[in-house]
Order: sequence, then structure tokens, then C-alpha cells
Amino acid sequence: MRRWIMYRQSAMRRISAVCAGTLLLLGMTATAAHAAEGTPLGLPGYGAMIVDDEHSLVFVSGGPSSNGIVVTDFDGRVRKTIGKQYGATGMALNADRTKLYVALAAGDAISVIDLNTLREIDRHPTGTRTCPTHLARTGDNIWFGHGCDDNWTGGVGRLDTAVSPATVQTSQQGDARFLRAPVLASADDADGPLVASQLAMSRSTSWAYTVDDNALVSKASSDAPGSNLVDTDVDATGELLYTASRSTNDFPAYETTGLTGRGAYRVGNHPAAVSISPDDQYLALGIQNPGNDVLIYEPGGVLPVNRLDITEDVVALRGLAWSEYATKLFVITVVTSSGPPTLRIIDI
Repeated sequence: MRRWIMYRQSAMRRISAVCAGTLLLLGMTATAAHAAEGTPLGLPGYGAMIVDDEHSLVFVSGGPSSNGIVVTDFDGRVRKTIGKQYGATGMALNADRTKLYVALAAGDAISVIDLNTLREIDRHPTGTRTCPTHLARTGDNIWFGHGCDDNWTGGVGRLDTAVSPATVQTSQQGDARFLRAPVLASADDADGPLVASQLAMSRSTSWAYTVDDNALVSKASSDAPGSNLVDTDVDATGELLYTASRSTNDFPAYETTGLTGRGAYRVGNHPAAVSISPDDQYLALGIQNPGNDVLIYEPGGVLPVNRLDITEDVVALRGLAWSEYATKLFVITVVTSSGPPTLRIIDI
């Protein structure tokens, strides 16, 4: 199980914004404040973002129609663009933070980036027309949501990094059926849980699994998250799943063993992204709606402890991530619901 230092003693009395386009910061009673502009990343689109605290780096992929990953430091300065990453979308770090795994949706493979040199050191084919798109890790297993077309051929595959060479298996999801590549969320523990969810359907279904002897064991499935699901996250304990669906005005939570409800956080129209801080102290919720674009709650809280207004751009789908001890919130924004991404870094 992930071990996080639980040292927070105060409830976010201040958030200052660094690298934030026309980003307005509102406390519960504070007046609006302006901050500096964000960092355009030079990518045609946005795929995913992951934070490497060990090296103080942020990785942003360009999505299925891009061939690159942009690497910035924690101040938003671009350190490198890693090319030849065909359709780079989902990403996952290994347990000791020495490698980054990247799902190549247009390359039918998972690449491996050395976090010290920022160079590709390996590539694992996943099979013709598999389109690995979303990644999550449990122990030494890198799980990937795969599926190229809207024809119910989506599934969950496994890259076993504990053996050399690493081995790949597709369609490990049991009886679950996915129209396209499911989005994945997990706790880092070797036993999971792992939650696979169908994106962007009129009724989106989530499947919760544990991992037993490297195999997925189905525990529950539910369409409770609603239609047009866009993002999910699992807390560090592996007990709670947080969801964002376009059809709702809130962000519901569910326990991962049976997918029964555990409250909700009402924020407004068009949920876009959800991210629980690694120490489980704060929950960031992004919406694509003018005013109060990111709201921050304490899990189980009644009212947000802070609000962030982005007055020009909107939060990208799946565009939120925290640093390890919730000292920084990283936000990807786009001018419309898609398009070139900008990185904004909020110091907590």
C-alpha cells in the first residue's frame, strides 16, 4: 500500500497561483486575484498528465493524434519533448520511480522512459490493432485499457514488469464488455483495487477488481456514475472511487468493494476532471463552466475549502493532478473542450 506522510495541520487557508492564464483565486470569502500566465506545451492535443515527485517533473502526453510527451519542471519550464511516442496517452510510474510507462494508442505498444535520462529504453508491443490508451499500476503490474474502435472490443490488458523480458496479455477483464478502451484507476498496492470504467456512453459502467496472483478478480459493477463518464480516481487506501460524469452536476464517490454510494460533491455543470491528493487530504474537482472551474474539498466535506476561477480557458478532461504532499496542484487547460493544452501550476 502506498505510504504517504500525513503531515497537514491546517485546512488550506491560502492558495496562490503560479502559471495560471487568467486564473482567479477565490477563497470562501476572498476577493479575486490575478496571476501569471501558464505554459503552452506545443502539443496538438491532450492525452494525460502524471507527476514525478522524485525528480520534480511533470509529464504531459499529446493524445492519440500526437507523437510526443512534454516534460516540465515544477515551475512550468519545459525541460524536454520526447518524440516518436506514437499516440502517447495514458502514463504510469513504476514503484521506485525510475521508469515511466506510456500507452501508445497509435503505436500498439507501451514504451518505457528512463526517468533519469528522459530517454526511451524499451518498448513492449501489445498486438496489432489493440490501441492501448489508459494506464494504471498495481504492484509490478501495469494495466492498460485497450480498444481501437467503437465496436465492443475494448478490454483490460496486463504488462508484467516483474519478469524479464516483460510479458503482455490482453483481454484480462473477465465478463466485462467495453465499447472502447476503458479508463483505469487504481491504488498502488499489489492487490489493487483496479477500477475499469467505460467512457462517454449514455450509461457508463464501472467494474471494480482486486488482483489475485496477477489476475483480475471481479468484485462489483455498476452504472451508478451516470452517462458520459470522463474521469475517475481512487484514493490511496483503495477504499473510495471518485467519478466525474458530464451528465451530472456533482462528483459522486463510491466504495470500491461493492460500488455503493459514499456521498457526492455538488459543483455545477459539465464535470471534467477529478483528482484526490496522494495523502488523501484534498479532492480537486474540475468543471467546464464559466466561474469556479476548480473546487477543492476535504473528502467528506460539505463545502469547498477553495475555488479557482479560470476565466478564459477551461479545464481539460482528466486534466488535474497533485504533487505528493498536496503542496502543488497541476491543471491542464484548453481554449475549448479540446485543442492545444496549457499547464498551470497552483502552489498550495
